[in-house]
Amino acid sequence: MTALTIEDMTAKLSALLSQRLNVSGRTLDTRVNRAKWRLPRPVRKAAGELVAAQNLAQSPKLRRQLDQDALIRAYDLCDAHLRGLNRAKRRKGVILDTAARIAFALLAVIVLWVSVLHWRGFV
Repeated sequence: MTALTIEDMTAKLSALLSQRLNVSGRTLDTRVNRAKWRLPRPVRKAAGELVAAQNLAQSPKLRRQLDQDALIRAYDLCDAHLRGLNRAKRRKGVILDTAARIAFALLAVIVLWVSVLHWRGFV
């Protein structure tokens, strides 16, 4: 990966959160907080590290204390997860999951109904 500054990383991550998860907010911190439960725990933790690093990077003396390798790993993790998200695929999955639940419920009701009819002697 090319050498990115913390500002570049947070700006790109903020844009990805806006595009992929449709999360609004002025800062990366508010966007991460709003997308909290839509992100897996490791991605949420990595995004939190980037937010903390962004706050520390505003001071020139504290900027030198940041671990660039850990920040790059955190950014890569967030980037890979967010680029892998696809709205259409997620929507299709939700629709298929709902259809499968309805079909299973109907099948269970039909089996129960036939078993009651058999127990009563109608079948």
